[in-house]
Amino acid sequence: MKTIYFDCFSGISGDMILGALLDLGLDIKFLEKELQKLKLKDYKIAAKKVVKNGITATKFDLVEKQGKNKKHNHKNLNEIVRIINHSRLDMDIGYKIKKIFQKIATAEAKVHNKSIQDIHFHEIGALDTIIDIAGAVIGFKKLGIEKIYASKLNVGSGFVKFSHGKWPVPAPATAEMLKNIPIYNNKTEFELVTPTGAAIISTLAEKFGEIPPMDLEKTGYGSGTKDLEQPNVLRVFLGEEIEADDATINVIETNIDNMNPEIFPYVIEKLMQNGALDAYLTSIVMKKNRAAIKITVLSKVDDTDKLSKILFEETTTLGVRIFPATRKTLEREIKEISTLHGKVRYKVSKFRNKVKNISPEYEDLVKIARKRKIPLRRVYEEN
Repeated sequence: MKTIYFDCFSGISGDMILGALLDLGLDIKFLEKELQKLKLKDYKIAAKKVVKNGITATKFDLVEKQGKNKKHNHKNLNEIVRIINHSRLDMDIGYKIKKIFQKIATAEAKVHNKSIQDIHFHEIGALDTIIDIAGAVIGFKKLGIEKIYASKLNVGSGFVKFSHGKWPVPAPATAEMLKNIPIYNNKTEFELVTPTGAAIISTLAEKFGEIPPMDLEKTGYGSGTKDLEQPNVLRVFLGEEIEADDATINVIETNIDNMNPEIFPYVIEKLMQNGALDAYLTSIVMKKNRAAIKITVLSKVDDTDKLSKILFEETTTLGVRIFPATRKTLEREIKEISTLHGKVRYKVSKFRNKVKNISPEYEDLVKIARKRKIPLRRVYEEN
């Protein structure tokens, strides 16, 4: 699954996101054509390579044709929604754009103790913010990104000036959008996480923390405007997420030293037929040096009671031990392959999207051996 990870060691903003996506290979002409579907006028977009502390990055810029950005181009949520609804953007793109602006409006309403419809976005309603948000969503789709993850966010420190006055970083609405998201401050006196950056990443990112296991394909850098002690860039990693099947299961165990050993195979078979993920026997030595058998059952959490009941009914045990465990398995699939002896199902296991093992299904080989009256060993060797 195509995944992008945002490494926000120097914060995140709308223009940095677009710069990073362009650095990954998003075509600016395609982006410009898609943004025209918003039917907004009197602006142009551009991108250029810059160097920040020795790191080459892409700087995204939006310039209004009049020469100055309208910093107080106030709009409320209804106006933004109207622009999106009257555009020619794909429905899924429009939905995500509106969802991000809804996040901003909700935060602003909470901070100013007003209803969402009474909120005017001030700087957030400016043309550049609409372009940043729409462009980011368009870029994610064009690059085929299905999952978005991010690191903890470096928010910076100091104070920021905006239409309501001077406030400490992060600004009130930004802080509201960053609830339940890990943040920190490395003492950089600058607003590193902007309201637009916070809105995009808090709305679309599934998780915040360490980089997920992935097969890395590309790295991109989106440049900020200001020069800082650290590289003022947003680093992104694009690749295929490595999906291991991690699941919480229960392990059921019991020790038995007084049961007819011929019964054990039947018990194991019944456990497997009733949903056990695995069941096996281990020879052990108990107190007073008595030989015994330990039955171990790997169970889905919901099947624990059912499988424990089978152990009580079918064995001489007086009690079982149950404890949780994490089960990690490789990605697996069954493929049918034509062989010398006919079609055989093979179990193919993968790690990091690379095939690690291919093995034939035992039952298929047994059927071939019986049907053709040849040794099972030979069937294995010829498959």
